Amino acid sequence: MALARPGARRGAASDLLVVGLANPGSTYSGTRHNIGADAVRVLVSRLNGSFSIEKRQRAESATVTTALGRITFAIPTTYMNESGAALPPLCDRFSITDASKIVVVHDELDLEPGRRQLKFAGGLAGHNGLRSIAGVLSTQDFWRLRLGVGKPPTKEQGADWVLKKLTGAARENLLIDIESGADALERVVTVGCATAQPTINAAS
Repeated sequence: MALARPGARRGAASDLLVVGLANPGSTYSGTRHNIGADAVRVLVSRLNGSFSIEKRQRAESATVTTALGRITFAIPTTYMNESGAALPPLCDRFSITDASKIVVVHDELDLEPGRRQLKFAGGLAGHNGLRSIAGVLSTQDFWRLRLGVGKPPTKEQGADWVLKKLTGAARENLLIDIESGADALERVVTVGCATAQPTINAAS
C-alpha cells in the first residue's frame, strides 16, 4: 500500500515509524491518556535522540539508528482525535510506503495497568486516536503497542480516568508503567515487531 505521496518532499527513508499518542499542552501532561507519547519520549532519551518540530508534519520527530535500522519516533502535535493528520506528512518525509512499518503506541483501557500488548491490525477498541489514524491511512493494518491503564470504576468516569492529572501513588505507578512501556518499545526497535511480539505479550 503506497502511503507516501508522489512528488512529496522527502529525506532519508526510515525503516520504522513509531507514533506515540497524546493530547498536547500542560493541561494533559501526567495523564493516563498520554502514556503512549510519554513512553516514546523516555525511549528517545535513552537512545540519546532529540525531538524537533516541523510544522508541516504536525508532529515532533526524532530519528535514531538502532540494530533494526533507521527509526523515526513521532508525537503528533494535534489533539488525540486528530492524530491521523500527522501521518501523511510523516510518511512523505520519511518515505514510509507500507502501513506495516508503522507502530502506534497508545493507552489501552482493556488492559490492566502495567500490562503491554503488541498486536498487528484488528479492531480499534473505540480509541479515537487509532480511529483517526486508520481513517487517514485507509487501513487498520498497522502495529499497535497497547499500554494498559485499566478501566475506570464506572463507565461515567471514563473521561476523568484518562484525562485527569494524577498525583501521589497513582502518579508514581504511572511513571513505572511508562518505563515499562519504553522497555517494550525498545525491544521492538531493536529486533522488530514480529520477533518482539511473543516476548512482550508473554511478559504481560
